[in-house]
Amino acid sequence: MEKRYQDAASALDGLLFDGMTIMAGGFGLCGIPENLIAAIRDSGVKNLTFISNNCGVDGFGLGVLLETRQIARMVSSYVGENKEFERQFLSGELELEFNPQGTLAERIRAGGAGIPGFYTKTGVGTVIAEGKEHKVFNGETYILETGLVADLSIVKAWKGDTQGNLVYRKTSRNFNPMMATAGKVTVAEVEEIVPTGSLDPDHIHTPGIFVQRIFAGVQEKRIEKRTVRERV
Repeated sequence: MEKRYQDAASALDGLLFDGMTIMAGGFGLCGIPENLIAAIRDSGVKNLTFISNNCGVDGFGLGVLLETRQIARMVSSYVGENKEFERQFLSGELELEFNPQGTLAERIRAGGAGIPGFYTKTGVGTVIAEGKEHKVFNGETYILETGLVADLSIVKAWKGDTQGNLVYRKTSRNFNPMMATAGKVTVAEVEEIVPTGSLDPDHIHTPGIFVQRIFAGVQEKRIEKRTVRERV
């Protein structure tokens, strides 16, 4: 099976449709599949549900899909750096399902592992628990959370081989590995494609069995918030 594609647009060809659910890797602007996000914007597909830790920033990352009104619903844990997200949510233009960050990560991991649900103490007694099943274990109350899956997962890795085995670099190894397992189809954006067999098997984070399409792109790697010391 040939998994290599020329660019983001060709890697997404035939996969996108209105109303679909997409998982997008990354944390803040670190490890985001920025070429794939741009290609989704250019495709014009709409009414999308995105499962992602956050929604980029104004004008970059998933923020560009907010500007074009292509996202209808977000399943997220943090949205504090995006003013357009705030505006659309408060005005009722955007549906939002908030999750504690650890719960979101575990819901994605569970979905990829074929686990339909799990119980957690996180959120008990808060609005997060409203409408969810409660159960007592060893005298402690837990709430039921469901696993998450998507029609498509888009992930960003450092290196990948021709069979789709992926290696992430440092902090970009955040939501990407678990999302790669939880999509019906996974498309990987990498900085470099290397020959199969050249990656140390002990260093592979995502086995190629989870990846259907891969391409090498050039990433801007924008810094979300730069903090520097004053010159003395």
